[in-house]
Amino acid sequence: MNYLAHIFLSGNRSKLQVGNFIGDFVKGSKFNDFPSEIRAGILLHRQIDDFTDSHPVILEMINFLRPEFGRYSGIVSDMYLDYFLANNFRKYSKLSLNNFAVRFYIHALANYQYLPTKVKGFIFHFIFSNRLTKYAKLEGLRESLEIMSNYKVKAIDPEKTIAFLETHKDVLENWFTLFFAELLIFVQEKQK
Repeated sequence: MNYLAHIFLSGNRSKLQVGNFIGDFVKGSKFNDFPSEIRAGILLHRQIDDFTDSHPVILEMINFLRPEFGRYSGIVSDMYLDYFLANNFRKYSKLSLNNFAVRFYIHALANYQYLPTKVKGFIFHFIFSNRLTKYAKLEGLRESLEIMSNYKVKAIDPEKTIAFLETHKDVLENWFTLFFAELLIFVQEKQK
């Protein structure tokens, strides 16, 4: 899962959202350095990743992507999952995607002191470009892929990734729908 899904799966709890958002940037036992609700978000992030990485639907999706994307199939699948969540956001939320994003940006800034240094380095661009809403459009997804290609994983080709999505949209979206229904149940159980 990528940023949008992790934040969304935290419900309306602002510090839990922030923790889930920064989960990839907090390694090992460093989560203990954070306040309890942010720490819970970091741990939830890890649980979501473990659930996702071992889920049969996601494994099938990654196997489908592997001939085209090789070892980056997992990263590409994460981006596709956020794209489908953004496109179907009103199906899962009472808030519009834009209102949800704005609320999160406010939470992120209110908890700025807890953001890891790497996150502080991109959070203002993330907010001012309204990155969370960009996932809803192919052009926005392309921008996110370009950012990733330029700064993180140079081997990802944004044009190829978008073309593959357009060609296989129906099967990929079906996998998203099946998987996300189970992920929602998993997260609800974890938060009881």
